[in-house]
Order: sequence, then structure tokens, then C-alpha cells
Amino acid sequence: MNIKAKGDFRGLIPFLVFIGFYLGSGVILDSMGVELAFYQLPAPVAIFPGIIVAFLIFKGTIKEKFETFLEGCGHQDIITMCIIYLLAGGFAIVSKSMGGVESTVNLGLTYIPSHYIAPGLFVIAGFISTATGTSVGSIVSLAPIAVGLADKSGVSMPLVLAALMGGAMFGDNLSIISDTTIAATRTQGVEMKDKFRVNIKIAAPAAFLTLILLIVFGKPDVATESGVYAFNIIKVLPYIFVLTLSLIGINVFVVLTAGIGLSGAIGLFYGDFTWLGYAKEIYNGFTGMTEIFLLSLLTGGLASLVTKAGGVDWIMSTIEKRIKGVKSAQIGMGLLVTLTDMAVANNTVAIIINGPIAKKISDRYKVDPKKTASVLDIFSCIAQGAIPYGAQMLIMLSFAEGKVSPFDIIPLLWYQMILAIFTIGYIFYNPKES
Repeated sequence: MNIKAKGDFRGLIPFLVFIGFYLGSGVILDSMGVELAFYQLPAPVAIFPGIIVAFLIFKGTIKEKFETFLEGCGHQDIITMCIIYLLAGGFAIVSKSMGGVESTVNLGLTYIPSHYIAPGLFVIAGFISTATGTSVGSIVSLAPIAVGLADKSGVSMPLVLAALMGGAMFGDNLSIISDTTIAATRTQGVEMKDKFRVNIKIAAPAAFLTLILLIVFGKPDVATESGVYAFNIIKVLPYIFVLTLSLIGINVFVVLTAGIGLSGAIGLFYGDFTWLGYAKEIYNGFTGMTEIFLLSLLTGGLASLVTKAGGVDWIMSTIEKRIKGVKSAQIGMGLLVTLTDMAVANNTVAIIINGPIAKKISDRYKVDPKKTASVLDIFSCIAQGAIPYGAQMLIMLSFAEGKVSPFDIIPLLWYQMILAIFTIGYIFYNPKES
């Protein structure tokens, strides 16, 4: 299907201003030696110059443009996404506060034989990231342990850290409470369980092959004794509960609310917090999502202005010259979200920016929306886990204390490499698509 779209490159200028501020601040601060330079300027603030430029250069009265902006902010998909962010934050913080993350980490480490340190960390990081919805949280929890185990075991530290990164991004890509999953599914109008079923067909084989490689090449020079770490299996249950309910198709709002309730009940039973403390932890979870909540609202408004000004149609008409069908459409969407993530160093932001564009491409070329959501999430996570200035890489290296560089780790990011190959293969394998 080939439909000519009327577009105007000037409609994209506000988005380019946003990316320019976001990326430019990171480059400048990084040159000044500021730690986590690409995360110092809050994204909701960086997007404001873009919004101002949109109001200045687009046609129409201030009232008309403001109404268009508010329509985008208040779109059902945007509001739904924001509420899910709040509930996901509440669940993550309550579960962590009652000791869920610590127990999950210690459970895995207790049963990992020393000669399976690299594959073991890959599995644990994958489970924690899937359960908690955050690759950064998984890395923060496991990186100090990973560095210590690598030092004591004789296993290559770059390989151990690469395994940790791979597992963390595996979970980030698949978790139903991950920012990336929420953004990818809501922008494409699909259910999380449906996106998961498509995603797992690609990610699971890639993870399995990665595990084999880590088992073969991750043996230590000197065998060490496994440690015994304190854990409580009851505190792991909320993660299993939420994941199970999600996969059987229970409404995400019900799942997350029930998860908050179960984690709260366990925390109250074990005295990890009082009723008032429980309420505060839920609120802390809500406020922890403030940045992505505000960014989603503002991006929705800006996207509405950009679309009305012809920016999205310009992208569509430009991409259309290179897209020949369903398969090339998916590759095009993957390339867009990859380049955006490399620019803004944030996979969720990359998906939010490209979500509306991908939706139009998906509709025009009749790409299954579940596949579109998976492509956006997969390619953004591949890029985010590999860029040397991403939060995941920077935080992980901070625990290594200068013993390794990102360029020691990047060649060993086998999971991301295999996932990219498998994803491209999956796109081109289907003989029914052209």
C-alpha cells in the first residue's frame, strides 16, 4: 500500500530541538568530567524548549495550538500509560522495601556453583530485571557482587559484567512493568501479554544461546566455594505472582494493584514497615515515576503539535521511499528507535518519541502491532545496553572502579548481538510477509 503523505520538515524542528538540548547537555557535561553526564538534565525540562519552539513557529493562534497540545497530553493512551507508570513504581518500591529484591538476589547467589558465575549472573539479572521492571535496579543490586565474584573466581571481569548487562537488558525488554514495555504497548495499542508472546519467541532463544556461550567460555581459572546468603522465599513471591497473572491475561491495573497489596501484606507481616510506612512507600513509588510521567504527558502534547504541523507525515513520506513492504517497515522502525536511543541515551524516551511514528508506519504497511511493539522495545534495549554513555553501563563501571572500560565489555555483549541477529532473522523469516 503506497499512500502519498503531505509533510513538512519544519514540523520536526521542535523534536530536533528537544533531542539537541537533551544530547547537547550530555556531551558538554561529559567533556567537563561530570558523572552520568547524559542524565543530569531532566528530560521533562529538556523537552520544554521544543514545546516553546512549536508554539512560535507553527501556524495558528495560541489558543488553537494550546488546544492541540492538550489533546495530545490527554490522549487515552498517554493517560493510561501514565497510570501504569505510577502503579509499577508503587509495586517496585514496596516490594524492594519489604526485602524482595535482596531475597531474590541472595536466593540465586546461594545456589550458583562457582564455575557458573557468568551464566548464573545472567539468569539472576534477567529474573530480577523482569520482576522489577528495571535494568538499572538489577545492575545496582548485582554489580558490586559481580565485581567481587570476578575478583575472587578468576573469571574475566569484562565477561562477568557483560553477562550482567545482558541479563539486565533481557528482563528490561520483557518485563510487564518495565517503562519500555509500557511505552511500546500503549503507543501501539496492544496488550502486554500479546507483546510478551511475540517478544519471548525472539528473546528466549537468544538468551539460551548466550547461556551456552557463557557456560563454555565463562569457567574460572581457580574454583571457589559458593557463598550462602540470607533470603526469604516468601518475599520473592510477589514477583512470581505479578508475572504469572500478567501472562495469563489479567488486566494490568488489577495485576499491579494486587502486587502492591501482596507485597504490602508481606512487609506488614514481617514488620518491614507500618501501615503508615506502607502508604509512604507506595507514594515514594509514585513520585519515583514523576520524570517519566511528566515526559510522557509533554511528549504526547508535543507529538500532537508536530503531527498537525506535518512533521510525522514528512518522516512517513521520507521512509516510504525506502520501505518496500512489511519486513522493511519493521527494519525501518528498528533503525529509527536505535538511532534515537543513541542520541538521547534513554530507551524509554526513544520509544515514546518514535511510538506515534511507528504506529503510522504499522498501520500503513499492515504490520502486526504486536510485532511493532516488540521491535521498538527490542531495538531500544539492544542500543541502550551497548552505548558506553548509557546509565546501565556507567553505573556498572562505577562499581568496577576503573578495572575495566566500556570497550572491554562491548565486544562481549553476546546477548545483545545474538538478539539483534535473531530479531532481524525473525523479521525476514516469515514467508507470508513481504
